[in-house]
Amino acid sequence: MPNADPGVTATILLVEDDPGDELMAREAFADDAQSSELHVARDGQEALDFLFRRGKHAQAPRPDFILLDLNLPRVDGRQVLRQVKGDASVASIPVVVLTTSSAVEDVVACYGAHGNAYITKPSGYDEFVGVVRQINQFWLDTARLPGAVTPRS
Repeated sequence: MPNADPGVTATILLVEDDPGDELMAREAFADDAQSSELHVARDGQEALDFLFRRGKHAQAPRPDFILLDLNLPRVDGRQVLRQVKGDASVASIPVVVLTTSSAVEDVVACYGAHGNAYITKPSGYDEFVGVVRQINQFWLDTARLPGAVTPRS
């Protein structure tokens, strides 16, 4: 478990406009044994402000990974992904797309924009929570994240 340091809290940015999906994600992270701090951006513009530390997010922590919905108000998730992966200051943050879309063109576009994973949201509560727990387990317990090998800013 490369990231399983009990003294370290992982920082996760959930970019999600659906209150029900946000609640299920919060429950999945709260139930997990891995210590994590979940921040939520409810639209793409807020996500970009958080990541680039603008406005009310000037003191935002750097996330260890991002869970990104595609269909968002103001700035959609596709644009967020392109901006994140196109900026050297945040490009190394893993972005997991978690969306209702199962469209082949969305999958291809997200990987083409250097998304790290593409997952279609399950419709049922238990399945959704299970998927978020698996994401959490992989990115926090199995994968070695950039924040674990480079100084946090």
